[in-house]
Amino acid sequence: MGIERPANSRRERAARQYVVNGQAFTAPPLACGLHLVATPIGNLRDITLRALEVLAAADLIACEDTRRSRTLLDHYGILTPTTAYHEHNAALARPKLIARLTQGAAIAIISDAGTPSVSDPGFKLVRETLVAGHSVTAVPGASAVLAALSVSGMPTDRFFFEGFLPAKENQRRTRIKEIKSIPASLILFESPSRIGATLNDLAAEFGRREAAICRELTKLHEEVRRGELPALAGDYADGATARGEIVIVISPPQQEDDASMVDHDALLHDALRRLSLKDAVAEIAARTGAPRRMIYQRALALQQEREHGR
Repeated sequence: MGIERPANSRRERAARQYVVNGQAFTAPPLACGLHLVATPIGNLRDITLRALEVLAAADLIACEDTRRSRTLLDHYGILTPTTAYHEHNAALARPKLIARLTQGAAIAIISDAGTPSVSDPGFKLVRETLVAGHSVTAVPGASAVLAALSVSGMPTDRFFFEGFLPAKENQRRTRIKEIKSIPASLILFESPSRIGATLNDLAAEFGRREAAICRELTKLHEEVRRGELPALAGDYADGATARGEIVIVISPPQQEDDASMVDHDALLHDALRRLSLKDAVAEIAARTGAPRRMIYQRALALQQEREHGR
């Protein structure tokens, strides 16, 4: 637990203010240490009151892009000094930030949008802060990963966040092959300039798996396109372009190889003779470790075949 720093002067009290709907508030004193503050992924109103308090009370805000962060800070009347912390200056900036923490400072870190340390160099600062013996506190909020997953319509019980695929074609295709069989919904980031090529590669390797293209979430031109990968790839074919931030969510693989299915069928036939459909699915999923959803779908098919005398 860090030490709380009292407001010692009129100037510091003024600097600790933030404004919401024209009304000024003074943030309470903030404990020393590093504070990871989630910021909106688009709509500036998607900020928590706690995040505003932390940003206003901090001694310094480390920003992925100080110019982009200024839009948010100005909107809420936050006067806290900022400093740049991004992948190009991280190696030089980290020791300076650690030194400030050692001196008893409270530092907030924010990314351009969403939760810091996800697909940005924030995690390295977190590691070195912990090694130096300072506290690290999460101030949770908006996340493009979870926002896209929640609206995609894909299974949410298990997901794998891949981030950005490699930009080079051969490396991208190799990585797509590596993640093809992961038994979870896949979440990818992609840029507008590469979305067409990436969808083509995904469709070629994954086939007709369902996916959702989530673009500009929470913003004015928010769009979610859902469908099978080949159809979605066609939407962005022939040089079609997309603007803004893009998240791709892909459904898990639905079938195992034929040999595994034969084994599951034999086990299911036996279980369905003894148990209800629900209990049979639970038993086989527990015995084989196969996804419950896949076992359930196969059990339904076998039960229907038996009922119709096939």
